[in-house]
Amino acid sequence: MTTRSPQSGSPEPRPDGSLARRGRVVVADDDVLLREGIASLLERNGFEVVGQAGDGTNLLGLIREHTPELAVVDIRMPPTHTLEGLEAAQQIRKSFADTGIVLLSAYVEVEHAVELLAGGRRVGYLLKRRVTDVNEFVDALERVMRGGSVVDPSLIQELMRAQRKDDPLAVLSAREREVLALMAEGRSNAGIAHALWVTEGTVEKHVQHILTKLQLPDSGDDHRRVLAVITFLEAR
Repeated sequence: MTTRSPQSGSPEPRPDGSLARRGRVVVADDDVLLREGIASLLERNGFEVVGQAGDGTNLLGLIREHTPELAVVDIRMPPTHTLEGLEAAQQIRKSFADTGIVLLSAYVEVEHAVELLAGGRRVGYLLKRRVTDVNEFVDALERVMRGGSVVDPSLIQELMRAQRKDDPLAVLSAREREVLALMAEGRSNAGIAHALWVTEGTVEKHVQHILTKLQLPDSGDDHRRVLAVITFLEAR
């Protein structure tokens, strides 16, 4: 992402020369330099940073004290550096529904991100490297405060990869999926050939490819064609 000047996303000044405040924010991260850096960036871009915390307990205390519009929270904080940030975010979501939450992570953590994002409105998940694009970072925070949600593109890519990995039919081509769907309707190779306007020999080749790709063993006890249909039905 392109790094822009920290002032490029600053709000317009009021008639008296002061900056219009975008909202009150609490920043939580055990890395003091990163936390101070984010707080400074937000202040320069019109946010009011009302508190900083280095762990989940202090974060919750600040939320209760200030009830800010937004909390920017590292997913991993003391004492164990595992899920303290996520757990604090979930408590904020439960007790302070009007406070938006943007969870920051050094790398993509699909399971933890999805757990928070399932809450819907006023929530975001961003990788820490997104902070370097100030305009985009500020825009993401504002969208969350307005009631929207923000998902890091890297998380979306990871979710798509995980979905493909879990889909047993992902190994099939589009045409093979068509053939398998017609098999599930109980059609013979001749019937499939008629429906797809291809030769029966072509259908036979598709069926063999399907059985091979789905790793269905050729045994005397199991009917591979039936097993393929069962796989198709279970994946729908």
